[in-house]
Amino acid sequence: MQDKLKCGVIGAGWWATFAHIPALLGHPGAELVAIQNNSKEEAEKIAHDFKIPYACTEVEELLAIEGLSAVVVSSSPNLHYRDSLAALASGKHVLVEKPMTITVAQAMELTKVAEEHGTQFLISCPWHYTEHAIEAQRLVRDGQLGGIRMISVLMTNPVSDLLRGEGTQPTHGTPYMHPREGTYSDPKLSGGGQIYAQVCHAATYLTFLTGARPTEVFARFHNDGAVLDIYDALNLRMDDSSIVSLASTGATSRERRDFEVRVFGTKGMLFLDLWRGKMEFIPMAGEPQCYPDLASDEVYPHEAPARNLIDSIFDPTLNRSPATLGVAAMEVIEAACRSAESGRNILVSSLVEQAQWIR
Repeated sequence: MQDKLKCGVIGAGWWATFAHIPALLGHPGAELVAIQNNSKEEAEKIAHDFKIPYACTEVEELLAIEGLSAVVVSSSPNLHYRDSLAALASGKHVLVEKPMTITVAQAMELTKVAEEHGTQFLISCPWHYTEHAIEAQRLVRDGQLGGIRMISVLMTNPVSDLLRGEGTQPTHGTPYMHPREGTYSDPKLSGGGQIYAQVCHAATYLTFLTGARPTEVFARFHNDGAVLDIYDALNLRMDDSSIVSLASTGATSRERRDFEVRVFGTKGMLFLDLWRGKMEFIPMAGEPQCYPDLASDEVYPHEAPARNLIDSIFDPTLNRSPATLGVAAMEVIEAACRSAESGRNILVSSLVEQAQWIR
């Protein structure tokens, strides 16, 4: 039997204590030896409550632990680049929370460092691990839908209070702790509002399904009196010539979430209702195929990303959410922000060229 991999968590806060720490503690191939939190009191409490040997306040302290192999980066978005770079540069395998970074240049640099060190580098997106996601990706990639021509996405999630800074009540389950005030509402920490907090999921899912990357982005944001964007509407062109409409908001009832994806191909249409665990394939000719609904605990497998980090280290072919998907999402996000600010259509190539020049 293979030895357990020593792991650490940087940025042990709300989501890490809800998803990543329990996932690593429950994985037979992982040994969670350290967590990091900027607050000494919080770090020691988390380590004590979860029975983790080391409580660190500095990232360098955690990364210096002897034999450490893998790290989950779950700090605030403005620190994802710094913390991931430190971990990757020291040869660690890394799972980084969404949004991957603040800019395309940062995301591209991180993937380059991971390639240079030959380490596994994943973006944390639980939607990639459901049975429906796996089958949908197979159908699209195997050509069952024919050529992809258009994709429509509607995504809502009740995070408006977090984005407005009017509360810290999380949206999933019973939390061990709440998000720190300002993590979602302060642009210096979050990068932006709905575009960084939620559209990152949908943008990553596009490339996950089809393998296509964005080439053009036109976006409009509505802040509804807030500092950050609350309502987002995007139009994209992908490098497979398909066009995409993507609408997303955090201003919705706590009892209502939507993540509807419709993929229109020359041979048929694929419909996914991710929050409700539904999937249907409607061919141009023949009978529609309805897939069994997912059980409620299978709809959003929040522990799957951290488990997949460990599995991928043992077997790289098992990596279902490579960080290159996060780069594609950052291309959408940064281009959308520039488009909304300027009122112009943004060519993604201009961002990539600028990122290469910076590097």
